[in-house]
Amino acid sequence: MRIDHYLHRSAERHAGKTALVAGETRLNYAELKTMSEAFAAALIVRGATPGDRVVLLMDNGWRMAVAIFGCWMAGAVVCPVNPSTKEARLSQILDSSTPFAVVAEARLEKMVSDTAGSSELLRIVSGVSNPSGDGIDFDALLEQAHVALPQNLPETDLAVIIYTSGSTGEPKGVMLAHDNLDAAVRSITSYLGNTSEDILLGVLPLSFGYGLNQLLSSVFVGGTLVIEKSFAYPHLIFERIREERITGFALVPTMLSIMMQTRDLSQNLFESLRYVTAAAAPLPTVHGDWLRTFLPHVGLFRMYGQTECTRISFLPPEDLDRKRDSVGIAIPGTSTEVVDEMGDSVAPGTTGELVVSGPHVMRGYWRNEVATARALRTDAATGRMRLHTGDLFTCDAEGYLTFVARKDDIIKSRGEKVAPQAVEAVLQTMPGVSDALVIGVAHEVFGQAIKAIVIAPGAAITEKDVMRHCARHLEVHMVPTIVEFRDFLPTTDTGKVSRRLAAQDTENNR
Repeated sequence: MRIDHYLHRSAERHAGKTALVAGETRLNYAELKTMSEAFAAALIVRGATPGDRVVLLMDNGWRMAVAIFGCWMAGAVVCPVNPSTKEARLSQILDSSTPFAVVAEARLEKMVSDTAGSSELLRIVSGVSNPSGDGIDFDALLEQAHVALPQNLPETDLAVIIYTSGSTGEPKGVMLAHDNLDAAVRSITSYLGNTSEDILLGVLPLSFGYGLNQLLSSVFVGGTLVIEKSFAYPHLIFERIREERITGFALVPTMLSIMMQTRDLSQNLFESLRYVTAAAAPLPTVHGDWLRTFLPHVGLFRMYGQTECTRISFLPPEDLDRKRDSVGIAIPGTSTEVVDEMGDSVAPGTTGELVVSGPHVMRGYWRNEVATARALRTDAATGRMRLHTGDLFTCDAEGYLTFVARKDDIIKSRGEKVAPQAVEAVLQTMPGVSDALVIGVAHEVFGQAIKAIVIAPGAAITEKDVMRHCARHLEVHMVPTIVEFRDFLPTTDTGKVSRRLAAQDTENNR
C-alpha cells in the first residue's frame, strides 16, 4: 500500500478524530487530509511531477506532517533533512538530490538561497507570512484550489530519500519505496500492538527514520500523534506525557540517560504510558533496568534497526530478564542471518556480520552504485537480495541477536580486536557513571589505545578509579589507557551518540 493511502483511509474511518497535536494546534484526520491535498495541488500547479524530489528542512510540527503527505499525494519523493544541518552538508544533499523544491523554516531561508544559488528551485518558507526574495509562504499554499491529483500511483514508487552520514561523514541517500515503508509499519505496529486508541509522542525528528515511523504508524492505525520540536526541555516533555495521556513513547538511549539524571521525577507523569521503545543505538542494560524499576507498568521494547530497512529486530518485554543483552528476534516478515567474511552462516554464539532480507529493505543509495553494490548483494543459494548491515552480531540457538559492534568501530589494540560496546557496558556499571563512550586513538606502540569518555555528574571519580574498575572486569588489552571526563557525549542531530564526532574532537585537540 502507498503511505498516502493511510491518510485517505483514516480520514474515511476517523474524520473528526484528532490526528495531530502540535503546540496549540490540533488537526483532525479530515483537516490533515484537506491540507495535504492542498499542498499537493500547490506543487502540481507549479510544475511538480511524480518522482520529483522535495527537500523538507523543517522543524517537527503539523506543517511538516502536511508537507510529507502532500508530497506523496503529488507523487513526489520526500527528502527530509534535519533543520540543524549546516550549509556544507545541505549543499551536498541539494547537489545529490537535485530537488524540485525546498521547504524550509524562515530562519533557514538565507542559507537555502545561498546554497541553492541561481538554480530554478521552488522555495517554500514555513513559519512566516511574508517571505523575502522568491520564497513562497507555506500557509498561503494551503489555500490552493483543488486540482486533479495523480491516481493509481504504484506502491513501488520511491517515498523517501533519507541522507545518512555513515562512518565517512559523506551523506548517502537511502532510497525507500512506499512498499518498503508499508512493510515496516505493518510489522512494527503488529508487535507493539498499536490501535486507534493509541496516543504516540513524536519527539524525535521527523527527518530521522525512527521519528518518521511514529507519524506513519499513528496514521496507519488511526491514532493520535503529539509532535514536539525536540527533547531540549525534558520536564516539559514529561508534563506533556501526563497532559495528553501518551501511551507510546519512542526514545533513544541518550534521552533515557537524561531521564535517569532528572531530579524529583514523578512516576505520576507516566501513568498513561503503555510502552516505551528504545532504538537508534544500543540501550545499556543498566538504563533498561532503571526504567523497568521506575515504571514497572510500562513495557520496554529494545529494538535494533538501520535507516536502510527501518527496523530489524525487537526484544519482547517478557524476554528482558532472560535475554538481558540481546536486541531480540527478527521483526515479523524479516529474515536475518549472521555470516562470516565468505557469506556463510556461522555457528550459534559466533560473531559475524548481520545480513537482512525482507520487503522493508531499501532499493539502494541514491545515485551511488558503488555503495549500493557493497550493501545489497544477491544470495547465491536463494536468489534473494540481502542487506549487509556492516554490524557485527552473534545469534543464539533460539534466534536471539546480540549486537557486538559496528565493523568500523572495532578497535585494534595490542594485536587484539576490542568491541567498544563491551568496554562501555562495564563502565556503565560503575557507581557514579551515567554514561560512557569508548573509541580508539592512534598509538605508536599499541596501534590504537583505548580511550574512555565518561559522564559522571557530581561523582568524585578519578582516571585511576575508572581504570581499576575496568581492570577488575576486563582483559588487560580491553582496559582504557586514556580517560576523559565530560559533561555530555557528542551526538548527531538525531540524538545518537557519535563515535566519529568523538574521534574528531580527540584529533582536533591533540
